Amino acid sequence: MTSVNMKKHLLICYPKGRKRRSITAALPMRDQAAAKLIRRHLLAEFPALTAMIPNAPSHSHSNPPSSHHHNPHHNRHGHSSSSSSQMNGQIQQHPPSQISPEEMAEMDKQKVNPALIKYIEEFKFPYITDVSNYEKLIKIGQGTFGEVFKARCKKSGRMVALKKILMENEKEGFPITALREVKMLQQLKHENITDLIEVCSSKASAHNRDRSTFYLVFAFCEHDLAGLLSNSKIKISLVHIKTMMKHLFNGLWKIHRSKILHRDMKAANVLLSRDGILKLADFGLARPFYMGHPRQLYTNRVVTLWYRPPELLLGDRQYTTSIDMWGAGCIMAELWTRSPIMQGDTEQKQLTMICNLCGSIDKDSWDRVSELPLFDRMELPQGQPRILPQRMRAYIKDELAICLIDELLALDPSKRLEAEKALDHTFFYTAPYSKDDFKDLMDTVKTSQFEYTAGGGAHANRGRAVGAGQRVPQRPQLSQTGQFHDMIF
Repeated sequence: MTSVNMKKHLLICYPKGRKRRSITAALPMRDQAAAKLIRRHLLAEFPALTAMIPNAPSHSHSNPPSSHHHNPHHNRHGHSSSSSSQMNGQIQQHPPSQISPEEMAEMDKQKVNPALIKYIEEFKFPYITDVSNYEKLIKIGQGTFGEVFKARCKKSGRMVALKKILMENEKEGFPITALREVKMLQQLKHENITDLIEVCSSKASAHNRDRSTFYLVFAFCEHDLAGLLSNSKIKISLVHIKTMMKHLFNGLWKIHRSKILHRDMKAANVLLSRDGILKLADFGLARPFYMGHPRQLYTNRVVTLWYRPPELLLGDRQYTTSIDMWGAGCIMAELWTRSPIMQGDTEQKQLTMICNLCGSIDKDSWDRVSELPLFDRMELPQGQPRILPQRMRAYIKDELAICLIDELLALDPSKRLEAEKALDHTFFYTAPYSKDDFKDLMDTVKTSQFEYTAGGGAHANRGRAVGAGQRVPQRPQLSQTGQFHDMIF
């Protein structure tokens, strides 16, 4: 590899003489001795990786995300499946690093997890450019793992979103969570998923403790759904709702078909472009999943509380794509109510609200619920009927829309609609029909809804993910209709 090409690689601008520690602790394997073989191969191809991957505990059950190649012939709902790299600012990918047969044998002798080898060979790292190529204009949000800025490319004038990667909790290098996000976004090339353009960094300086600051560069979308819904002057028709939900289910179809869980579905993570295209965003909590893996456990401290499904609230750690579909149902209802339909400020209150609206959680409504860790520890209202359809009729006149929401908000995850079945729902096949986009709606919105809410406002806090030790988002200011909604939900 030439020195010229090396400058285009994942270089972290550490000052000369700064100690670079081993990457082995961050790798998903038990045997640190064998990790040295991996380290040598990685450094032969990517010398800067010693600074890129932080120290992290090994995970005996960690499995790498596998590449998924979408077959365009199976593209039933108009999905874009292009994954080829572009030279004009798109992520460039390196060829896989190969491991010799002798080293493979040595790893096998030392019982190295074979999944690690696949991880190293398939993980394609992007090129890094300098953030000085972009001019920051305004802070527009706070993502799961960093701030988000609206910025302009100085060369082309193109508007982008810069997602700053928080480094406060990293002893050194690039957070592994951000690496996972980059990897997954490389797989998820789709019209209804946010487009990752490149990764860029600032130079190391005393101001940032002699470390680079990293940014993910995304195509800019002018609005997010939470901001749009908080503006009562914007009128959304049934055709607009059908088009938005079709886009949303298309995006989820691609995500789930790629064996990925989003794990933070909410209105604030649904972006809307000026051209009237909906895009799912913020993959900071996303992770690959493996169907039928009996030992695969995931954290249940994911998904913003108001959009969190009952299985997570009851401590489930072997959940499926159904957690994203619950969030989709909450978002769909919100298109009419204009604010989240269940706004608990604790996990117990959120469960109570779910029971009051969707019926009591018991063995009659959910076969295996008694197996969940917190089933006997949480207070679950008994004898509550399912009144979701009746309550939604206060807002929704279309019975098929109510039916679809009802099927998405099924208490039993196994009975919840999947994205593909949601796309086939009768709701989308009756007049008025959805369109290819909702540009006519966007043409009526003069101000970017990010800028509309950037200084605080109705939804400024409600869109933040809630995890362990985090405050629940504050309840937005409600209109007279919202106050009525607050009483019935």
